[in-house]
Amino acid sequence: MATTILPDAPAPAPAEGTSTLAGSRRGDRLFKGVLTVAALAVPVLMAFLVYELYVGSRLAIERYGLGFVAGTTWDPVAEEFGAAPLIFGTLLSSLLALVIAVPLSLGVAIYLTEFAPRAVRQPIAFIIELLAAIPSVVYGLWGIFVLIPLLKAHVFPFLRDTLGFLPFFQGPIYGPSMLAASIILAIMIMPFIMSVAREVLLAVPGSQREAALALGATRWEAVVSAILPYARSGILGAIILGLGRALGETMAVTMLIGNRHEIAASLFAPGYTMAAVIANEFSEAATDIHFAALTYVALVLFLVTVTVNAAARLLIWRVGAGGGGKRS
Repeated sequence: MATTILPDAPAPAPAEGTSTLAGSRRGDRLFKGVLTVAALAVPVLMAFLVYELYVGSRLAIERYGLGFVAGTTWDPVAEEFGAAPLIFGTLLSSLLALVIAVPLSLGVAIYLTEFAPRAVRQPIAFIIELLAAIPSVVYGLWGIFVLIPLLKAHVFPFLRDTLGFLPFFQGPIYGPSMLAASIILAIMIMPFIMSVAREVLLAVPGSQREAALALGATRWEAVVSAILPYARSGILGAIILGLGRALGETMAVTMLIGNRHEIAASLFAPGYTMAAVIANEFSEAATDIHFAALTYVALVLFLVTVTVNAAARLLIWRVGAGGGGKRS
């Protein structure tokens, strides 16, 4: 019986979009690789930063150890260095700035989102965003020529006469002081907190407001009972953004804080911050140990900033997980 051999069937033609899909997959892989490298670059750069700070400060670390953090003397001639007043001034000025800035910033954000007429909302928001773009040295000059004379002539005497029974408002009035630096810091971080808080409040669903108003709440009661609890984690994020700006601010604080290396109870007394001492003395460090001490200060500032922001971030996660708040 003869066997018939049939010719092989022709291979199916490639689909019209196959090459396009393959090129798209290659593009996706390339894009993913670029993003992966960019993401890995962040911890690598941070590791290099910590390494360089450690290398630069190793001489001071070996000589002073952890006693550098608790020391109160700063004498480059005698080669005695301690950073306790610097750490105290950095934390105190930043916390005072938050105490002043947070209520005002939230008040402005709530007014713009809930109570302001539509005609003024956008112009005011635009002006607030412009304030965030002003260089810190301009704030410092304004503080020297306008803010300090005003505080010295009117505000500080009023606080001393009214609250003089507290140790925070006692002692001579110098002008450049911890309180003056805290006020200029508060003015500088307010635009950041206002802008972020406003965007967070705008993101609250309208159903939150409508439900509170339908139950008979007033506009203010709706804000307090429904809107702010929903947006609390985002508001905390705005506050942390302001805190990060305050901790690392240099020029304006250097120009207004008085630059005295001491811990004083009075807010009228001059103080010092870690960023300010680096800015003032880094270019004038004449000895290796002086340079190492300043680099050690920079390392401590880095660790303090990271610790404070990490703790605040954990607080945001706990608030967001506690119910009601939106995770940021």
